[in-house]
Amino acid sequence: MFKFKSDRFILRKFYDSLSDTNCILCTLKIYSMAKSKLESTLRIFITIILFAMTTRGYSQESPAYDKISTSAGNVEMHFIGHGSLMFKINGFVIHIDPVRSSGSYNFLPKADIILVTHEHYDHLDVNLIKDLKKEETLVFCNEKSTAKIPWALAMVPGDRQEINNIVIEAVPAYNIVNERAPGQPFHPKGDGIGYILTIGGVRFYIAGDTENTPEMKALKNIDVAFLPMNLPYTMTPEMVADAVKAFKPGILYPYHYGDTNTDKIVQLLKDTGITVRIRNLK
Repeated sequence: MFKFKSDRFILRKFYDSLSDTNCILCTLKIYSMAKSKLESTLRIFITIILFAMTTRGYSQESPAYDKISTSAGNVEMHFIGHGSLMFKINGFVIHIDPVRSSGSYNFLPKADIILVTHEHYDHLDVNLIKDLKKEETLVFCNEKSTAKIPWALAMVPGDRQEINNIVIEAVPAYNIVNERAPGQPFHPKGDGIGYILTIGGVRFYIAGDTENTPEMKALKNIDVAFLPMNLPYTMTPEMVADAVKAFKPGILYPYHYGDTNTDKIVQLLKDTGITVRIRNLK
């Protein structure tokens, strides 16, 4: 069976002209040309469909991001999920607590710098760090994480590094009241760290797993802050609001917030002049 009217027409002309050899040759040529044109059209159509599918898949897999303007250029802050972030400035890439279970890394570039706040499984993924490392990648972490990534450089609160005109400062991160058992906080003081990155005059605070500590509340000149907000491991919305009202960042991103109702922190900081941005960082 032939599905196209043009096929039936060509074959009818073919049979009607069987007595004429020249007509037979002419008709076969016409049929060959029609078939070739049909195949070419189908190839173009299939190519267009495949291209559209590939483009759509890329946009679905890539994490959302915001841009912050600095004197060095725009900083892209990619929200991978949970405590995992990626910053990019002029092609220079910083991965923060990269963990594969937090979100998709399929289309993200390898790291120039990797920062690890502490050794817990949802902040330190050794295999992913190996995948993201280049030969020249620098990895910084708290002291306990060096047991799992011995090639990394340990930092403690008060330490400072400067790479590619980006200043990296380590700050304390710990629990005050939340404990797994009496006398055993989820994040003991001295174990984990947070980071302050200064890029083009803008200061970004990535707190790690912590509560509203005196050191946090004493911070100065923070423009963008990422604060954890989930019990029992870190802070309630009230704790986050207490800290933020003290050190007054320009923009707050709650992160590592699990099932916490993020509407609460928005209400608590209403009319404070602090912008609260909720992104997919459960």
